[in-house]
Amino acid sequence: MKFTITREKLQEGLGAVAASIPTKTTLPVLSNILVEALKDGLRLSGTDLDIAVSTTIPASVDQEGAITLPARKLVDIVRELPSASIKIASSGEQRVSIDCGKSRFKLLGLPREEFPAFPSVKFDGGWKVGSKDLLKLISHVAFAASTEESRPILNGVLWELKPDRMRMVATNGHRLARMDVPITGAGGTQADLIVPPKALEQIRRLFASDQEIEIARSENHLGFRSASTQVFTRLIEGPYPNYEQVIPRENDRLATADKAALTSALRRMSIVASDQTHRIRMAFANGVCKLSVQTPDLGEAQEELAVGYDGDPLEIGFNASYLLEILKYMPTDEVRLTFKAPERAATCEPVGWDDPASYLTLVMPLRLID
Repeated sequence: MKFTITREKLQEGLGAVAASIPTKTTLPVLSNILVEALKDGLRLSGTDLDIAVSTTIPASVDQEGAITLPARKLVDIVRELPSASIKIASSGEQRVSIDCGKSRFKLLGLPREEFPAFPSVKFDGGWKVGSKDLLKLISHVAFAASTEESRPILNGVLWELKPDRMRMVATNGHRLARMDVPITGAGGTQADLIVPPKALEQIRRLFASDQEIEIARSENHLGFRSASTQVFTRLIEGPYPNYEQVIPRENDRLATADKAALTSALRRMSIVASDQTHRIRMAFANGVCKLSVQTPDLGEAQEELAVGYDGDPLEIGFNASYLLEILKYMPTDEVRLTFKAPERAATCEPVGWDDPASYLTLVMPLRLID
């Protein structure tokens, strides 16, 4: 194996793949990046057995070949090299020399045969979607997935693919985010997929917003492909809960608020809120929302916020952290909150969003203690 590559291109490729390398593993080869010198350039691959990433970058290849090299050391070396051409060659079985300017390194690798094969996913007959639409779904929904291990199915994001639209839903049982995006000519059959958020984060990081992404599935894996990059992920198996049941249809009390003002007020209140429940009280009446917190062993706080509010007076409790997280992903400067009763789910939606996508978030209330 022998090739020459610019430091910038190699750093870019390593950056794309390094995030898929596990920090701790009992299988030494998983700490390595597979480096393949091919006719059309240099292909770099990494995997933690759940998610696999592969990207091809331009390089001048004199001799084809492949080896796996320690990911962290390779990344560190390339980052510290001067901005110049890098010559990489394998000498002997698992020894690789790296030359750049007056710097010279030798790294010991492992044979490519030890590197796990990527999942077998056939892209013929799959789906094609604009990455802009897919990235929009990921960035507005994936945050709401659960991180607790008690209900593994909620650790995934439900992705519904239909001929005319795609939808993502994520929930941890206390908050929920749902977005629909209309699409045309995606191809493929209708499908409901449960995807790990970690894989979706790789998609968001690696694919530019102006690309077309090919998507295909095997029995328990999902593959994403652009001209230069491939990502594979294991799917989460099992039926996703019926989220439609928890989305309220009869919320008849509406409040509109300035997102920045509400966010600031919630942040101030949450300073004094309980570290366990993050509970804050919101009292809506006559165009005002009174926010208050009482934490017995810490203190209390109150604030008033001007809002547009229709309906009878309402007092309701929320986890301030969940509300703040939802507001962070709202795409507009103004938000609409809807309520039914203090013990029923509330919704939060963007106001004045002229995007064809539709976006809804939901948060469950906390019981108020007088």
